[in-house]
Amino acid sequence: MEDGTTKASSLRWRILRQALLHRRSSHMAADDQSQIGMKSISRKTINGYNLIPCRLVNDHANNDSASSSSKPNQSRDATVCYTLPIEGSPKLFLTQRMDSLANLSDFEICNQYDIDNTGLVCQWPSEDVLAYFCLSHADMFRSKRVIELGSGYGLAGLVIAAITEASEVIISDGNPQVVNYIERNIDANRKAFLGTRVKSMTLHWNHDEIEISNIYNTFDLIVASDCTFFKEFHKGLAQTVKVLLKKEGPSEAIFFSPRRGDSLDKFLEQVEESGWQSSITENYDAEIWKRHQKFMNGDDSWASYEKDHCYPLLVRITP
Repeated sequence: MEDGTTKASSLRWRILRQALLHRRSSHMAADDQSQIGMKSISRKTINGYNLIPCRLVNDHANNDSASSSSKPNQSRDATVCYTLPIEGSPKLFLTQRMDSLANLSDFEICNQYDIDNTGLVCQWPSEDVLAYFCLSHADMFRSKRVIELGSGYGLAGLVIAAITEASEVIISDGNPQVVNYIERNIDANRKAFLGTRVKSMTLHWNHDEIEISNIYNTFDLIVASDCTFFKEFHKGLAQTVKVLLKKEGPSEAIFFSPRRGDSLDKFLEQVEESGWQSSITENYDAEIWKRHQKFMNGDDSWASYEKDHCYPLLVRITP
């Protein structure tokens, strides 16, 4: 008899199979019940908290199969317009992956650079929360030097650059494929940045210290979202925060991370071992909390919603 754990495992393998098979023949297509099951078990969401409205403005993913095979990158990308919910704010245009396929070459690059592939999968909900928080607390970034770690497509970093009058924003990720998207998104939105200097950076948390010695102790603020899931990167991430933040004057790192079992707690243990302090806030914004409660009460627009895996806690790290 198949128990719940076996069923969940089987469904996850089906998700992976569908992602790797670029052409699904009729006999490989999952039945309706399996599709519902896969949606309920997947951590990927379509709309997330929907704090910053967005719409598809240029879809390259609907090219025909011939075009898709000859131009694999163009066929997988789309441009999304984010409308910031503040009157007079510029719109931001981000190019990102929009299909549900995965190339084996993606995983080869992950193995080569010892990084994960999550930055290419989608715009994760915690990034949406981080971006909304930055909008709501723009004053704290004014005239500050800021770096976003593990940014994915860079929504939060771009919001900081466009809205807060930060002096400089560096948007970083450890995956060179992701950094390529960040560079494109910075170029597409330069008119929105006014006097803020904005650039991308490939930054692996298990870095050689010499590689980043030119930015040691130079940032007033570090921001990151959902970066504490993989325990093998905890020590490197904690040390990266420690070497990048300024030692003089007020400075802090702001993380938005779900607990994900004991993963967040294990990361904060690394932070404390490094001699720094941390705090966790659960209810930090009325609107975000309201939407969280809606999903907890069974809103089926996010069928797989679980507090432990989905709801990002506000973590503040200080020297």
